[in-house]
Amino acid sequence: MAPPRRGNLLVLQSGGPTAVINRTLVGIVREATDRNAFSTILGAVHGFTGLLGERFVDLGRQSPSLLSSVARTPGAALGSARRKLGPEQARDAVETLHRHGVTSVVGIGGNDSAENLLLIEATAKASGRDLSVVAAPKTVDNDLPETDHCPGYGSAARFIALATMSAARDAEALAHDAPITVIEVMGRNAGWLAAAAGLAKREERDAPHLVCVPELPVDEDRFVAAIQGALSRWGFAVAVVGENVRGPKGPLGGDSTPDRVDEFGHPYHLSPARHLGRLTERRLGVRVRVEIPGTLQRTMTVSRVDAEEAEAVGRAAVTALEGESGKMVTLVRESTSPYRWSTGMAPLASVAGKERRLPKSFMDASAGLPTSAFLEYARPLIGASLPRFGRLAPVR
Repeated sequence: MAPPRRGNLLVLQSGGPTAVINRTLVGIVREATDRNAFSTILGAVHGFTGLLGERFVDLGRQSPSLLSSVARTPGAALGSARRKLGPEQARDAVETLHRHGVTSVVGIGGNDSAENLLLIEATAKASGRDLSVVAAPKTVDNDLPETDHCPGYGSAARFIALATMSAARDAEALAHDAPITVIEVMGRNAGWLAAAAGLAKREERDAPHLVCVPELPVDEDRFVAAIQGALSRWGFAVAVVGENVRGPKGPLGGDSTPDRVDEFGHPYHLSPARHLGRLTERRLGVRVRVEIPGTLQRTMTVSRVDAEEAEAVGRAAVTALEGESGKMVTLVRESTSPYRWSTGMAPLASVAGKERRLPKSFMDASAGLPTSAFLEYARPLIGASLPRFGRLAPVR
């Protein structure tokens, strides 16, 4: 076994947790341990907030059995936080890292976390500190540039597809009482998760009957007409709506004031699904249910493919620290059928604060449904085939 390096490694988790973010964490610890690469492996408690507050745990002393359990656990085992760093905080962070003998940092996060990591690396360089910084990607939003997809997305996409299938059968069963369901999903300004509902549709009758993504403005009249058409034809209707969909002139309902704006400047408006549900109920005179699964979509379901890739990304981040800094590990699709993948690297500057939105070729704007190109892209990421639900044969 090679002698340990003279520095310590710090790992942190940042932003919204995913169902597989802890697989990445454990991948980092396992690879660093296997390589005997660092004197100590530290974990920052609650991300950048824990780094600034010098709240650390010793990850290198966790038992293998405990790490295996953590790898199967949703949420962020180290604790996470949404914290935007400024120049002064970045200087404090660099000095804290230096005091604790940290020469390498792996941050598990999305585009906002990449901004912080890039700032820390630049600050360390400017102050003459020896610090290597690598990002391990994660986000259910799937909106990071430079990578084919993001760890966390496949599991959340599987949940959305299963939730759409199940909610549809509920709406179909209650066709005389509550035949319409509108489901609002995460994704921020990108429609990757909303489009994943299309994986549930095997025949025309199946849900979703309409998918609304932030990349395509929602015309309220067309929305109601599409729902009415599905209701007339099948006796029930299900729409899936991204959390930040907008109308042609701005936020749905006409209120341009966001409900809240996070530290990174991302605006969130009042629920578009609730607005569209109320509008549809009022116009059609039938009960509309609105379902907002919230954090359930990023915690409840795990894709085997997603879990394997998440751990590989963590291991690749440790390997990269041997000669790289200012980079993010990427997932590279080598083949779709059969599905094959590998890891790669991209400049952190190409990811920080940037968003990758759903390509036009992935949505049929006229039909309001994802295209076969999207389904081909997403299907390998959700792991095992979705279940097939049955319907009774018609009574003659």
